[in-house]
Amino acid sequence: LMIAGGVESMSRAPFVMPKAESAFSRANAVYDTTIGWRFINKKMKELYGVDSMPETAENVATDYKIEREAQDRMALASQQRAVAAQKSGFFDAEIVPVTVPQKKGEAIVVSKDEHPRETSLETLAKLKGVVRPDGTVTAGNASGVNDGAAALLLADEASAAKYGLTPRARVVGMATAGVAPRVMGIGPAPATQKVLALTGLTLDQLDVIELNEAFAAQGLAVLRLLGLADDDARVNINGGAIALGHPLGASGARLATTAVNQLHKQGGRYALCTMCIGVGQGIAVILERV
Repeated sequence: LMIAGGVESMSRAPFVMPKAESAFSRANAVYDTTIGWRFINKKMKELYGVDSMPETAENVATDYKIEREAQDRMALASQQRAVAAQKSGFFDAEIVPVTVPQKKGEAIVVSKDEHPRETSLETLAKLKGVVRPDGTVTAGNASGVNDGAAALLLADEASAAKYGLTPRARVVGMATAGVAPRVMGIGPAPATQKVLALTGLTLDQLDVIELNEAFAAQGLAVLRLLGLADDDARVNINGGAIALGHPLGASGARLATTAVNQLHKQGGRYALCTMCIGVGQGIAVILERV
C-alpha cells in the first residue's frame, strides 16, 4: 500500500536566501518560493534562460499563435464549469471539510474551493497582461495562487484483496517527456503521445481528459498539438486550475481524483490526466475505471 499526494500553501510560501558561496560574502539574493526559478544554476541559465512561468506562457502563446480571445474563452469555460460542479455537489465526494477555529465567534468550516467565481468575457477582456501591457497572459486566464492538499491510496491487486479494499480505478500507463524550458507548458502534448503509444490506446478511446490549466495559453497549445478542438467536451468537465487553483504539490492527486469520480459518474472507461512541469517537463497517466 502507498499513499501518494502532496500539499502546497502558496499564500504562505517563504522568501529564502541561498547559502553564501564564500566566507564573509555580502551577497544578498532573496528568492520567492511561491512559484518559478530559485537557486539558479549558471550553466542552466546560459543554456536555456530562466523565463518566469508567465513568460513561458507568453512564449507558448507567441510560438503557437494562441489568440487572447481563445485564452479568455477557455478561462471563462473553466470558471463556469467549476461553479456548476460546485452547485451540483460534484466535488462533495472528494473534499474533506476543514474546521478553522476563530479567536472570536464560531469556527469556520471550509468545505469548498474558494477560487471559482462568476465572470464574463467582457470582464476578462479588460485585464492587462501580467508580463507586458500588450501581452495575452492575464490574471484571469492563468491559474490561481492557492493553498491545497490531496492524497490517493494506491495498492497492488494482492494488497487490495488482503485488506478488503475496493479499487475505483487502475493505472494503465504513465509517461513523462522533456521540452525546452522556455515553452515548458507544452509538456503534456509529448507526454500524452508517449503514454498513448505505451498503452496502445488512442485519443478517441478516452472518455475524460483532465488537463491542468497552468495557463490557458499552454492548455490550448497542448490541445491543438494533439489535434483536439479548443472546446473538446471531454476536457476539464468540472473546470480546471484556472478556476480551482494550482497548489503545486496537490495538483496531480487532485486531477486523478476528479478524473476517477467523473468516470464513475458518466460510466466511462478511460481517463487521461496530464500536466506541465516547470523547467521543461510534462507527465501523463491513463486511468481505467474498475
